[in-house]
Order: sequence, then C-alpha cells, then structure tokens
Amino acid sequence: MPAELKTLTPHRESKSKTMSVTLIPESAPFSEEQRAWLNGFFAGLMGIEGASADAALQQASAAGLLPEQQTAEEEETFPWHDDSLPIVDRMELADGKPLERRLMAAMAQLDCGSCGYVCQTYAEALARGEESSLALCSPGGKETKKMLKTLLAEEQAEAGSNGASSNGAGQGGAPATKSNGTAAAWSRQNPFPATLLESRPLNQEGSAKDTRHVAIDLSGSGLSYQVGDALGIYPVNCGELAELIVEQLSADANVNVRTPLGNEKPLLTALQEDCCLKDPSDELIELLIERIDDLVAKTDLQTMLREGVPEGVDVLDILQLAGPATVSATEVMETMEGLIPRLYSIASSMQQVGQQVHLTVGKVTFERNGRLRKGTASTMLAERVAPGEKLRVFVQPQHGGFTVPADPNTPMIMVGPGTGIAPFIAFLQERVATKASGKNWLFFGDQHEACDFLYQQELQAYQSLGALERVSTAFSRDGSQKIYVQDRMHQLADELWQWINAGAHFYVCGDASRMAVDVDRALKQIIARESGMSENETRQYVDQMIAEKRYVRDVY
Repeated sequence: MPAELKTLTPHRESKSKTMSVTLIPESAPFSEEQRAWLNGFFAGLMGIEGASADAALQQASAAGLLPEQQTAEEEETFPWHDDSLPIVDRMELADGKPLERRLMAAMAQLDCGSCGYVCQTYAEALARGEESSLALCSPGGKETKKMLKTLLAEEQAEAGSNGASSNGAGQGGAPATKSNGTAAAWSRQNPFPATLLESRPLNQEGSAKDTRHVAIDLSGSGLSYQVGDALGIYPVNCGELAELIVEQLSADANVNVRTPLGNEKPLLTALQEDCCLKDPSDELIELLIERIDDLVAKTDLQTMLREGVPEGVDVLDILQLAGPATVSATEVMETMEGLIPRLYSIASSMQQVGQQVHLTVGKVTFERNGRLRKGTASTMLAERVAPGEKLRVFVQPQHGGFTVPADPNTPMIMVGPGTGIAPFIAFLQERVATKASGKNWLFFGDQHEACDFLYQQELQAYQSLGALERVSTAFSRDGSQKIYVQDRMHQLADELWQWINAGAHFYVCGDASRMAVDVDRALKQIIARESGMSENETRQYVDQMIAEKRYVRDVY
C-alpha cells in the first residue's frame, strides 16, 4: 500500500444525486485511471457505494486496508534537523522523503533566519516555487546551494519525463516596485526606501576593525519591529567592481540587458543593482569552459566546477582567469545570480528610539591577488551611502523565541561577542523602557579592550542604572593567552549555573560555525559539572531549556 495512504482524507464529489467516495488522494503516485479503479475497488469491496466519507474511511481502516494515520508529532519529526550532522548524513536520513523534506535536509539546520525563513519553511517555499533563490542559506554556504540545485534539477528532470511542469525555482528573486504606502505593503518583495541617518564608527583608534553603529529612519513607513527581529537590506555593489567587469567583457556599459531579477537595465546599472558579483555560478564557469582554448585556464575552471570555487574568488576573478573569452554581456548576464538581501540583527528598541532602527555592522574588506575585496552590504553602509540617502529595507520577524522573556522578572544571560552584541543592546533598551526587574548578565568579547569594547559607555550607563547586573568581557589579544567568551563562562561556572538553575534565559548571538559551537559545548560542560548530572541528563536538561525557549540562539 502506498505511503501516501497513511494520511489520506476521503472527500466527496457530488454528481447530481450520486455520491462518489474518493479514498485515494490526488497526491498518490497513480494515474487517473489507476486512481479511479482503486477507488471503485475499495468501495465495491466494502460495499460503501453512496456511503458517507467518514464511514468509508472507518470501514477501510477497520478492514486493515489502510495503514494507521501518522500522528502530528510523527509528521513533524525531522531526524536530519541536527546541525551537528554533516550534509551527507542529513541527506541519507531524508532519502525517499518528499522534495520539500530533502531540500530541508540540505539546509544548515540552524533555523538562524538569515534566509528570511527557518529551514523547513525555506525548503517548502523552494519546493512550491514561491522562492527562487538557492543562495539564501548563508551558514550552509556553497555546500547547501549545490545540493539544493541538484535536488531541484533532479525533480525538474523527473517532472519533465512525466510531462509535468517544474516548480520554477531559479536563482534570483526580484523585489516588487509597486507600493500603496501602507505598512502592509513593505516586505521582502517590496522594500521600503528608508533614509540613512548615521554610520558611526564604534572602534577606537588602533583597532584592526571597522564596526559601525548604523541608524536608519523608518518615518512614514508604518513599519514596526520587536526586539530580536532583523532588518533586511538590499545592497548595491561597488561601482568600481562593476566597471572592472564591464571592462573585462569589453562591453558597452550602457547596453540594455535583462537582469537575473527580471529587470531591463543598462549593463553597468544591472551589475551594481541586480547581480551577485561575489559568487560565480556554475553556469558562468560552464559557459567560459566552452569558449576558451587555454588548457591551463580550462583545467582550473573544470576543477572549480567539480570541487567548488575557492573562498574569496569572485565573478571578476573567473572572467580574468578565462582571459579574453568570446562571450557577450548578454550571455554572461544569463548566467548571473540575483543579488539577495542581507539580514542584520536589530540593535534598538522602538520603546527608546521611536521610528528609527539601529544596527551594528562590521565592515568587511580583505586583499586577494593584489585587489581589495569588499563586503557588499557592509561597505555600502560604511562608505558608499551618505546620511540622507536612501536604502531599501524590510523587517524580518524573529523566530524561535529570540526576544526578551515574557515575564519581566526573569533573569537573562546574553552571550554576544563582536557584532553579536547587537540584539542585546536592543534587549537592554527594552528592559529599561518597560521597567523589567529581571537581572541581566552580558558576556562580550573582541580583540582589544582599549579599542574594540563596543558600546562601552552605554553598557556602563546601564550598570550605573542597575539595569545590567554584570558584564563579563574576554579580549582575546590583550594577553599572552587568548581568552574567549566560552573561557570566561568556565571561569564563572558556579554563578552561571546558579542563574540558569534559577530560571534564567540563555541567549547567544554571533558566528555559527565556531563561537556558537564553543559556547554550546561550554554551557553543557558547566551544567554537567556544577549540577552533577550525567551526560544524558545534561542533554535532556538542555533540550528542555530549548523546548521552553530558555536557550535561544541567533547565529549565522
């Protein structure tokens, strides 16, 4: 019996005075003729012609012809939803599942929200064709993107062989241009043109970093947000990089092209506004392999196609490697991927800042092969957009309970090194504005106390107010031995456990691949050591914290 029958729900089709009971759902893998025959077979076997749908189902179940229905809990159990599992293991666990579940298994399993969804809903949106970008799972990176592309290609090939249409998933997603000026109109598909108020450096002289406090005006939008939410920003590429690509193509910067977001724009404008110039697509590499004669370059490109593009290699690098390839701007544009929005944790509470939204943004720059590379959104916010100019933004609501506790008396422990401090500035603003009495403890870390202690004055003010019980810092480059936030947690394990045992909520924000993993390990070790629990008991205790939204992470 097909697995699809496990959750079947019979429905009725009225034809004049005759009622036909349908036991086989349309989603079952049968042709119309097979489905009709099976419906008739079961109806005739059980003598239920003209009977009610409920009675039909009961008789079929009683006769043992239908497997037991799955419970909601069974349906929602995803064994691959474990960020400690490598993608190979996750895909094996999802083997044989529907497309949306296999797509979900390809995600990084962090439910971080950086894609604008959680893993399950992003996968479902891709499967339905409602989302077209395959590059939204930033923690999963190229590994996830490659697997998503493979799964969708296999599905499309299978649909094609069956004469069905594909789900239309592609590589970009264009924001809409229309608006009626109401808050409901502003969204990921239709971002609000907000005004930049300031981009103020937070690091002091001598720092190796450039971290900005960014303030944006939402006046007139009707938009609102809660602490823990994120702000989505549609970036614009560096004009210099776009010009170098036009030059490499020996193209006319003003020739009109169709962009991956479905717009018609001059080439230079299209490269700046609609194209991802960071990650070259497989289609671009394949196009160049076909057109070049240089065997060394062809081999290098084939290696990248097979093993993946090295970190830091961008579209211009690929075009330069291929040399004066005989490809047109139009052909290249057909292989480009759409520029996607970046999500930043909101560093403010509307209770304090009104119709503004604040962010904490680390400017990303590095040099590779003699050329300065720039983070698209971070350098735009730091240097390419001036106060008074516009940015396209939308609010991305938090997920999984990443916000202040509903009970204002509940203590909070916040771990946010570097720019991970952003949401906790918002949390503190909210707690002060609402006069919450719960104690607050912040763990913050960076490189040097003298120049990298972000929001130091604000944090000291909160301590003076009594709103911040304590700040535990870890500046990794100030001593002979590197100290990180997880090391500071171990040093304060006794008190940390007392807070947790008293019901404190534990929050983490920042890097998913290293910091969050180390903090999670430290938390479990501390709980085990201080409580005397076994490894299994500790795991159950932490799982219960997660289920109760007492341990919540915003990682990326």
